[in-house]
Amino acid sequence: MADERPPMPKAITRKSDDFDRWYTDTVRRAELADYAPVRGCMVIRPYGYALWERIQRALDDMIKRTGHENMYFPLLIPESYLQKEAEHVKGFAPEVAWVTQGGQKQLEERLAIRPTSETIICSMFADWIHSYRDLPVLINQWCNILRWEKRTRLFLRTTEFLWQEGHTFHETRAEAAREVDTMLDCYRELAEEWLAIPVVPGRKTDSEKFAGAEYTLSIEAMMSDGWALQAGTSHQLGQNFTRAYGITYSDRGNALQHPFQTSWGLSTRIIGGLIMAHGDDAGLVMPPRVAPIQVVVVPVTRSNDPEGAAAVEEACRRLEAAAGEVRLRVDRRDGIRPGEKYNHWELRGVPLRLTVGARDLAAGQVTVTRRVDGESWTESLDGVSGRLPALLTEAQGRIWSRAEGLLRDRTVEVGSLDQLRQAFAKEPVFANAPFCERRECEEAINTAAPALTVRVLRRDRSGEAGRCLACGEPSSEVALIARAY
Repeated sequence: MADERPPMPKAITRKSDDFDRWYTDTVRRAELADYAPVRGCMVIRPYGYALWERIQRALDDMIKRTGHENMYFPLLIPESYLQKEAEHVKGFAPEVAWVTQGGQKQLEERLAIRPTSETIICSMFADWIHSYRDLPVLINQWCNILRWEKRTRLFLRTTEFLWQEGHTFHETRAEAAREVDTMLDCYRELAEEWLAIPVVPGRKTDSEKFAGAEYTLSIEAMMSDGWALQAGTSHQLGQNFTRAYGITYSDRGNALQHPFQTSWGLSTRIIGGLIMAHGDDAGLVMPPRVAPIQVVVVPVTRSNDPEGAAAVEEACRRLEAAAGEVRLRVDRRDGIRPGEKYNHWELRGVPLRLTVGARDLAAGQVTVTRRVDGESWTESLDGVSGRLPALLTEAQGRIWSRAEGLLRDRTVEVGSLDQLRQAFAKEPVFANAPFCERRECEEAINTAAPALTVRVLRRDRSGEAGRCLACGEPSSEVALIARAY
């Protein structure tokens, strides 16, 4: 289905005027991604893909560090494979796209374009798992996924997106549960230590869990408008899929058993989270650890000063040679004024800018500008290269502190539905409340104020005695309640 693409915005809308439009303007103007000819799909541009590669590399290292291996499964899944796990297929049915014709021939069986890969993975491992010696199975794949979404937004929710999906099989439920926890902690590490986004880990309610799972864990992040973003999920599947797909193994007593299974995934929507968590009216703010370009050097020269221009170029070459592992780029584009270059790199969120001009060089120094807060100062030309790693670490810390402060300042405690309504009367917040987990109480929360949902039951406060905000009955869980993307 073709879709008319809107024209490129000439400027970025202010966040305070229209947050949704600011977000889309930033994605497009910063050249992260743009709309594709097919409705709901996007083209990830080189700068956006470089960012994804940085995130992917960090997470892939964690996946391998925890003992997993990468492999690949087909894009197309026979309909009969999906039908074997009823709850799973019911959960994904509205989003599945089908292939019904190959070339000029109608297919005898419809093929689903994968909305996720549990079904085909289970079908294959039914032939590969035979003994307890074959366990655990710890695999991951990086791939594309297609889900027919009604409402789409670049990176946050698109018909096709990129992700990783991990799938594991274990001898015991306890071992599978440890796997679920381990991978959720990898997602927390990625979000907090690499993307500078503080997150709240917890368990999804039964109505929000993954279709076919016993339970789902996720990390929830606060965006700069106070809304929540589900940033990564990890699922305990128990034996639901292994029973449905006939996966059995001979245990240590030579009896047939069904292994316990997990799955977990993180997608390109995390890029949307980075944008909304840190961006400002000038555009992106990139955490240095994942920024495709960490330092940009802007030479400032005059056409009537060839000697000064030569000195500036020599200084730029010295900075390039001394960059080491710092991802540094010199902006040597002709015909563009320095101010336009500043705006260009601010829009793209480059953490540090070095301005190299003849006047500063005469004093043996360059000017450093930090993107996150706009602060500028001078550093010696001879010493600045050695200082860059520390300056980037400081910038990462300032981005984290700003996001952590927002989460702290806009998190509230509530004890009743009336208090919940009052909490959201002025602006979106993260509300913590005692919760009994009854479905009718969750529905009462959903209708207490527009677009509210229980995001997770907080892991750090599980077992905390209280009385449910909706029914007043004893509770032992604390729900994180928010509006969510």
